[in-house]
Amino acid sequence: MTPAPLRVAVLGAGTVGREVARALVERAGELSAAAGVPLELVRIAVRDLARARDRGIPTALLTDAPAHLVAADDTHVIVELMGGDEPAHTLIAAALGAGKAVVTANKHVIAHHGPSLEAAARRTGAALRFEAAVGGGIPVLGPLAAELAANRVTAVCGIVNGTTNYILTAMADEGRDYDDVLAAAQAAGYAEADPSGDVEGHDAANKLVILARLAFGVWLDPSDIVLSDDAGPGHGRPGISGVTAADVAAAAAAGATIKLVAEARRGPDGRISARVVPVALPAETALARTAGVLNRIEVEAEPVGTVAFSGPGAGGAATSSAV
Repeated sequence: MTPAPLRVAVLGAGTVGREVARALVERAGELSAAAGVPLELVRIAVRDLARARDRGIPTALLTDAPAHLVAADDTHVIVELMGGDEPAHTLIAAALGAGKAVVTANKHVIAHHGPSLEAAARRTGAALRFEAAVGGGIPVLGPLAAELAANRVTAVCGIVNGTTNYILTAMADEGRDYDDVLAAAQAAGYAEADPSGDVEGHDAANKLVILARLAFGVWLDPSDIVLSDDAGPGHGRPGISGVTAADVAAAAAAGATIKLVAEARRGPDGRISARVVPVALPAETALARTAGVLNRIEVEAEPVGTVAFSGPGAGGAATSSAV
């Protein structure tokens, strides 16, 4: 007897949402086989119905009322891919409160509201999954929570923001100034019109909060994460916003490469320190060699030692894989 399908509603049809919807339609058979039950995409909530239709999403799947999908009795899984704080936070909380499973790629909501959402999921028994919120398509949160559970993690660090890594790589390879490379990154679609979330380290900080939750079992406050270092190549400005072509050249002359490194480390007293700052890394290290929009996350733990996860950290295809 074929089990009843899990009815999936997707909130958001942007870069990631379109890829997820396409997979659920075009690869329904193999995805259902992997899940063990049939998966049925029932509706997709978007802000602009006409634009979504123009992008090829079937009209029958579209709605501009995401709250109705969350409240509907016949939806079982809510996939939130809207981004931002609201209304995404309210919709996720409502779904979990109704006992519905939630899958999200929203690192801001998880980093800033994680404790309350986790409590809601436990209260109703709903699944809350956010692998796609960190590292794009890299499977890192699952191994941290499960396969590495026998270890005591001492540190988690890495390159978790593709935009800043693209900018620093271009500065190093081409000898160009920060402002010039940032403008090119915006023109190429690698950086937002307002790039502050990326270049000032806030995006990476949100991801570090999530990594620390799985690594150490605690929720850090994003506002407590250090985003600048007076003694480092950023000259005390947040993220990479203060890194100059002269800094990059000086690092290269010393056999080093500047990267924006997100790091959370457990001290001897058990306290967790966390920072997202530009660091001059020895050029021969794997982190230093991680170029362009790629991400790399390294986990130091006992007794396993150091393990690493690397791969595409952004984009619709990679992130939809995690979703």
